[in-house]
Amino acid sequence: MVAGDQILNKAPGESIFRSHLYRKGADPLIVKKREVPLKIHKLEALARRLPELHAKRPDVEAELAKSWAGHRGEEALDYHLTFLEEGQHMIFHGLRLPGANGHFFQIDTLILCANMAVILETKNIAGTLYFDQFFHQLLRTQEDSEDIFSDPLLQIRRQKRQLTSWLANRKITDIPIAPFVVISFPTTKITTDPEHKEVLQKVIHAATVPYKIERLHQLHQTSILKTKDLKKAAHQLVTQHVPHNPDLLKQFQISEAELLKGAQCPACQHIPMKRMKGKWHCLRCNHRSSDAHIQALTDYALLHNNTMTNRTFREYLQIDSRSIATHLLRTLKLQHSGSQKNRTYQLPTIK
Repeated sequence: MVAGDQILNKAPGESIFRSHLYRKGADPLIVKKREVPLKIHKLEALARRLPELHAKRPDVEAELAKSWAGHRGEEALDYHLTFLEEGQHMIFHGLRLPGANGHFFQIDTLILCANMAVILETKNIAGTLYFDQFFHQLLRTQEDSEDIFSDPLLQIRRQKRQLTSWLANRKITDIPIAPFVVISFPTTKITTDPEHKEVLQKVIHAATVPYKIERLHQLHQTSILKTKDLKKAAHQLVTQHVPHNPDLLKQFQISEAELLKGAQCPACQHIPMKRMKGKWHCLRCNHRSSDAHIQALTDYALLHNNTMTNRTFREYLQIDSRSIATHLLRTLKLQHSGSQKNRTYQLPTIK
């Protein structure tokens, strides 16, 4: 059994700032790598814990599918970023930074260079897109259906303004910031009124990103940031990042009492399994597991609390024996505090 932050199958580690951020002639440096968002982990946990016929299940599953589609669209962009040249690009994926008045702003991908910054807002939408700049909305037609989305051009304008303010508060001014809406689905058709020049300039397919950035380097040849300032800015971007941690139970108006308790069968997904003779036994398919409680603890930490006592462990895993619960908790080697009788265990969390 592994210990500490590996127990709950934590996503690959948080982005770590490295001292060799600016390496002339090197490949683009990913300072903050792209990770599966915490929201997706929480949605998956919620989907596991909702009864099959729960009224909110369709809403949760739809939100989960939408979130995965967005993430996969961002991943599709990553391939094209490998074609960036010059070695002067520092890439930050999935930034969420504090802005004015206590609000946060998010950027799918930020590329920071000595001479400029580039914001890439990715949209993974298939079909035919029409960017309506009269009413500031995005219309998608596909197979005789029409969907309406908020205007991503307004979104990138806002992101540019917020990033400009964030940088200015750190005494970084005069650096050009170029925002783009990136359509990651390669066969999506992009349309607009020919009068709307901003759409023609700012909405691009993912494959054209390296060429757009190459053109920007030709336009902005003067370095604004010295190497030390670039490193400092990169460090602050990473350390100021705060992952989005939504309260899904509040969002979907689901009470904790409505969620299923117990270990989930890894074979048939039935909840709960029964603890018998040192194993978890599925009463539906007869599958046996030695560690099904680990996924249950992951779900508990994501949806409820990242601390747990022996009593709450027994209640959640539906174990009657205190000694069995104590044994399982000890094998996990969790950090804990308090006396043996009143011990509280710290559950590692996904970030």
